[in-house]
Amino acid sequence: MTRARARAIGLPLTELLGPGFDRLFYDTYVAARDTSSLKIRAATVMKRLPAASHVSHHTAVRLWGGVAPDSADIHVSMASREARCRRRGVAAHLARETARTVSHRGLTVSTPAQSFLDLAGAGVSLIDLVIAGDSLVKATVLDPGELVEVTKVWLGRNAKRARQAAALVRAGVDSPMETRLRLLIVFAGLPEPEVNVVLRDSAGNWQWRFDLCYQSWKVIVEYDGRQHAFDDTQWAHDLDRREVLERLGWRLIVIQSNGIYERPLRTLQRIRDALDERGARGLPKKFNQEWTRHFGGRG
Repeated sequence: MTRARARAIGLPLTELLGPGFDRLFYDTYVAARDTSSLKIRAATVMKRLPAASHVSHHTAVRLWGGVAPDSADIHVSMASREARCRRRGVAAHLARETARTVSHRGLTVSTPAQSFLDLAGAGVSLIDLVIAGDSLVKATVLDPGELVEVTKVWLGRNAKRARQAAALVRAGVDSPMETRLRLLIVFAGLPEPEVNVVLRDSAGNWQWRFDLCYQSWKVIVEYDGRQHAFDDTQWAHDLDRREVLERLGWRLIVIQSNGIYERPLRTLQRIRDALDERGARGLPKKFNQEWTRHFGGRG
């Protein structure tokens, strides 16, 4: 809705400016109940742009069900600099001729792979780019191998970072924190664990699934987002599970957020010690300092 449209249909200006509507952009209003919808916001922007435009970058990743760095803007790509939108709340980018789009949820949107490249070109960090890739693979039919192939021929900004991130994307990752934990391990030079390994009982039935696993050494590394045991039933279940795993010869290492953001070095030491105790060979005596570039070197 615009002011001109409101006048044309007899909607009083006081009502348009009242609590029933929210202003999304300059002279662009949407019913207040709809403003929380990313699709509604993106569709509203697209109605004000040239036909050659499409939804891209952070917004496209989220529309596909992926995880992108925080951005309050609606991101769009346009065919020419002259046509670029300069509205507040809209992040307009210049589209490359090779950009791939598809119709998704009634909008023209960057494909999942193109959305990944969009973020790389925008300068998103390596970790956030891998998180986006992991989540897009989880939410769509995108395959990690496809990302590797498209980044090989991509000549946009930060192409090297895009290739590095694509090589680190894995299928089956459930959360951004799981990605962060895996990258902390890999960047430090420890062996890369398998993602979301399913453990089965003696009859072959599905029993448990764990975030990260070293099957050869029977070591499980699991991220737990709960900071406190707030449910007695869940706490008892966790204790029972740990006892069963120990009886079966598995070592379970539980990592919480402070083990990634505040004490990453201690987390790496715990994992290395567990692998060493289980007979892993070739473990680094000193961790590769690559991890400190991405996790701040905090110990």
